[in-house]
Amino acid sequence: MPAWEGISEFVAVVDCGSFTSAARRLDVSVAHVSRQLQALERRLDTRLLYRTTRKVSMTAEGELYYRHCRQVLSGLEEADQAIGNLKNTPRGQIKLTAPVTYGETYILPLVHEFMLLHPQVTVIAELTNQQVDLVEGGYDLAIRLGRLASSSMIAKRLASRTQHVCASPSYLDSHGTPHSLSELGRHNCLLGNHPYWRFQEEGRERTIRVHGSITSNSGNSLLDAALKSIGLVQLPNYYVAPHLGDGRLIEVLSQFREPEEGIWALYPQSRHLSPRIRMLVDFLAGRLGKH
Repeated sequence: MPAWEGISEFVAVVDCGSFTSAARRLDVSVAHVSRQLQALERRLDTRLLYRTTRKVSMTAEGELYYRHCRQVLSGLEEADQAIGNLKNTPRGQIKLTAPVTYGETYILPLVHEFMLLHPQVTVIAELTNQQVDLVEGGYDLAIRLGRLASSSMIAKRLASRTQHVCASPSYLDSHGTPHSLSELGRHNCLLGNHPYWRFQEEGRERTIRVHGSITSNSGNSLLDAALKSIGLVQLPNYYVAPHLGDGRLIEVLSQFREPEEGIWALYPQSRHLSPRIRMLVDFLAGRLGKH
């Protein structure tokens, strides 16, 4: 059996999550995909997939083999793409990850516009607020918000965000408006993933531990609570700007607001020359930079 046979089918089944979807992507029959997988497992003398009537999952050996096969196929795709680049036509699959709310609201609508312009591009999008490993997960691109940890990845700034502390007029009427950071201890501060808020005072960063009646990893949930006068909230501008504009929220402590942070596209060095990745990143930067 030639060494390459079955690898495309195996990777497609893992990427798509089923034999049927993999067959549709490869434009072959389900029976063909199944035969190729069985032959590949026989050649390797190793089970790669667990199959049930409801789902397909990888064995430990399958996970290891998938990581290597995905890198090899990505290399072949990049070789094909290099030829396609002569016509400047992006094609092939992009696997990306982004934070849930920002991804739903801003990134994926723009990705869909990009796909309309370039119909030979396909996308696997996984939205999560966890910091996934791009290489381990086989991702081509990640959208990250705020400060970046040191890494070997290539980072391109797409846009900026600012953090605002705000509350409803009703809440401020009832509890008073804070004018100093020390006053936060007397307020109900609605918490996100961390029990502290960041500020800048006299040119230096200050981290203030805050307390409140709600802790949530959902920015929209915290925004709703603030609009309903439950407490103060610190959220990025893309959550609160419309409500600051119409008066439903009022910003406080603006003199202590941190400088702008970056919104970034992060991708492995191996994707740097990929036309589809480069063109998508440039497209996102051009569109997000106008907000």
